[in-house]
Amino acid sequence: MKTTVKVTRGPGGWGGPFTVQETETRKVVASITGGGIHPLAQKIADMLHVPAVDGFKEKVEPDTMIIAVVDCGGTLRCGVYPKLGVKTIDTHPISPSGPLSRYINEGNFVSGVVEDNITLVESAETDTAAEEAPKAAPVTKAAAETPAASSKGMVGFITNSGRAIGSVVNIFYQAGRDSVEIVLKSILPFMVFVSIMVGIINYTGVGNVLANAIKPLAGSLPGLLGLSVFCAIPFLSPVLGPGAVIAQVIGVLLGVQIGKGTIPPSYALPALFAINSQVGCDFLPVALTLAEAEPETVETGVPAMLFSRLITGPIAVLVAFLLSFGLY
Repeated sequence: MKTTVKVTRGPGGWGGPFTVQETETRKVVASITGGGIHPLAQKIADMLHVPAVDGFKEKVEPDTMIIAVVDCGGTLRCGVYPKLGVKTIDTHPISPSGPLSRYINEGNFVSGVVEDNITLVESAETDTAAEEAPKAAPVTKAAAETPAASSKGMVGFITNSGRAIGSVVNIFYQAGRDSVEIVLKSILPFMVFVSIMVGIINYTGVGNVLANAIKPLAGSLPGLLGLSVFCAIPFLSPVLGPGAVIAQVIGVLLGVQIGKGTIPPSYALPALFAINSQVGCDFLPVALTLAEAEPETVETGVPAMLFSRLITGPIAVLVAFLLSFGLY
């Protein structure tokens, strides 16, 4: 009887519960988080007596994963592995969101998990192999089947025209539904977040304190270059990246101070690039896996990309600074 582990949602989390165990093909626990192997991944691996693998250092094939541990803030990574048929733990307490949210369900995803939510079960029953990810609802195409006997003349022309028009209308209708879903699940929550942050900053007066702290950095080109290098440090950039939370908070602070006139408006564009040097660094292992890169490519490509940000980040700030002349 193989060891079986049960995973339940944490405080404020979503999804689950489900159980996992080692199978003939799934023999590793993948940690796709910055800063080494996550404690949750290590605990599951120890309980199942299997290795935990750092996805930032070596490639892990999806069909060999017992479970994947990610730290996505609700953008893309949280849906990548459910789409690939791998059960996923998100350390952040989020609900299905992002462009791949349609593949997330309670049977293959759980969020907000802490170590107390991981327990052993005394049963050989398990559902390690994730159920086939639900397919996205295809755009409805009216009259997909060709009639047995094609109509001719005016009646046939009217029939074919109606089918063509119906197909176009359905495409626009589906596009409208997708747009509304993205607005409700991604854009509006972000707008509420920004509004709350601005309100807290203005009400508490903490903005004035933070303005004095960040003005030496955000109020000069050398400071922005230093901020860009800091955000691009290889061991920090994967941690700062998930959900773009750090960039959002700093961006709100800078926006408020630019609006008040504390920081010159001409620094808005270079500041945007300075606080986003880490963008995408948390997604590198996932992207290379989706591209079916060789293990050697992953092992060398991820560090190469992380270190390259130390060069491209400040360069982007300089270019943005030059292009900002005449904008304000």
